[in-house]
Amino acid sequence: MSGRKRLQDLTIKNNFMFGAVMCDESNCKGLLERVLQISIARVEISKEKSILYHPEYKGVRLDVYAEDENGTHYDIEMQALQKPAIEKRSRYYHSQMDMEFLLSGEEYDKLPNSYVIFICDFDPFGEKKYCYTFENVCLEDKELILKDGCKSIFLSTKGENDEEVSTALVKFLKFVKADLSESTQDFGDEFVERLQKSVKHVKENREMGERFMLFEELLKDERAEGRAEGLASAVVSLLKIKGEISDDLQDRIMNENDSEMLESWLKLAAKAESIDQFLEQM
Repeated sequence: MSGRKRLQDLTIKNNFMFGAVMCDESNCKGLLERVLQISIARVEISKEKSILYHPEYKGVRLDVYAEDENGTHYDIEMQALQKPAIEKRSRYYHSQMDMEFLLSGEEYDKLPNSYVIFICDFDPFGEKKYCYTFENVCLEDKELILKDGCKSIFLSTKGENDEEVSTALVKFLKFVKADLSESTQDFGDEFVERLQKSVKHVKENREMGERFMLFEELLKDERAEGRAEGLASAVVSLLKIKGEISDDLQDRIMNENDSEMLESWLKLAAKAESIDQFLEQM
């Protein structure tokens, strides 16, 4: 039986589904208003940066890039699984937004405020909070805030501090946490109901079904490419212990994409007593 995911089995916590639903600007606006507890007049989604619109994009990411009427930039990402260095990734995403702006010819003082928002189906800091908000403050005077315009927000579906956050945000995070059968229940929230309708619409859309299949293939290719690159690097590292590798040999190994071939070379490199012996048997 195939282990391939089906579009019909996805919930909002799946990266593809989240990206598809949040490309609706009213949905993205509603989410930002609940997270930031502010009123936003309008949100513009940078659809050209989404894998949904550019399947040739190298490196599969499904962040939602948005800008509001004040020019504030937002990078929103769903995180169903805990990955290492999530804090450093928020720093990287801030730098990416800044660099794109500066490359357009603007000066530093025109840099817009920016938010990086991770929606996590786990507790990234273990403090049982629904929301963790970070900005730069002075260590010697906690009242002194560095007004660089950058904030990072980590939402968690594992929060327990209901009294400290809005009911609307808690209901949204419970919707994110829900499994397939639970995700269609009544959460008693108009915004969640709208998201449920959007999810249903995506699942009924034939074009989205085709895009999802393409997205899965891209993920598969990326994983295979990453595995091959890792194996090739391991072969080269082993051989460097045994002597000096020629540029031609290193290029041949690093340009090999067949994982089975690279696995055989890795075993051979481990057994070979010299690079010459490796070359004779490869």
